[in-house]
Amino acid sequence: MPTLEHNALVEMFRERPELAPHVLATLFHVEVPPHTSVAVVESSLDQLIPAELRADLVLELRDANGKLVLAIVLEVQRNVDPDKKFSWPTYVTGVRARRRCATVVLVVAPDARVAAWAAESIDLGLGLGTVKPLVLGPTVVPEITDPAGAEKETELAVLSAVAHGNGPNGLTVLQAALAALGRLDQERAMVYFQLIWDGLREPMQQALEALVMERQIEGEAKLPPFVQRLIDRGMREGKLEGMREGKLEGMREGELKGKKETLLRLLARAGIVLAESESARIQACSDIAILDRWIENVLGAKTATEVLS
Repeated sequence: MPTLEHNALVEMFRERPELAPHVLATLFHVEVPPHTSVAVVESSLDQLIPAELRADLVLELRDANGKLVLAIVLEVQRNVDPDKKFSWPTYVTGVRARRRCATVVLVVAPDARVAAWAAESIDLGLGLGTVKPLVLGPTVVPEITDPAGAEKETELAVLSAVAHGNGPNGLTVLQAALAALGRLDQERAMVYFQLIWDGLREPMQQALEALVMERQIEGEAKLPPFVQRLIDRGMREGKLEGMREGKLEGMREGELKGKKETLLRLLARAGIVLAESESARIQACSDIAILDRWIENVLGAKTATEVLS
């Protein structure tokens, strides 16, 4: 069953489809055909390949005349799965035959061991033909440590934090990625933060917590406020109360509706089902601060009770 981490990576490419050809050109040095548009077409997969072999995402690149010049089948791979060595060639040949265009498989594999396995050429039989997946793993994703560079390539900075957050330069990579999240809308930034946080081992989580606490004490430039609140929530109870910033400034009319929509979308992504009474409670809420707290509670929660506490 897809995890929040799996879905967050898929959503990253769904929300920014141009990221896939950008990765092919800059990280794999593939000569991507000239194109003017990139579109997600996963809704037509049931016509291209059997439902049981459904890929995570399919992207189509078209030139200025509307001609299809490249199809990219994207797969997020968290574990070694021998069955994929049979399904990935099916994706390539099935999409290529139906769309009559060049087709590649792009595998996003944050784990180094899984990435190495996924990158192996797939022999189609007797050594007479192979399929070579392009694998976006730790050896391909660069370490992005410059905050300015991270702001220009936010999604790539997030992938860098996932791939290298536990490495020797992990804290610097994390700071660059988290600082870049401040330019995104709250919903997407929180999903990306959860993706990064879940990939960190305990020592690095503790190091990041310590960094946030240190910056609060010394009054230095802070990480995005929501990152600070998420990290110290439940971990610093009673220790940082005097250091917390005041409540957010008054918001424009209509923002209540946006907060509720964000909360409901995050709940859906996390697979948390609401009872009628819980849905009614959300819709009846008129306090921005409470809605913000519920939005933060979604991260790491398993039930609606935990979220609405």
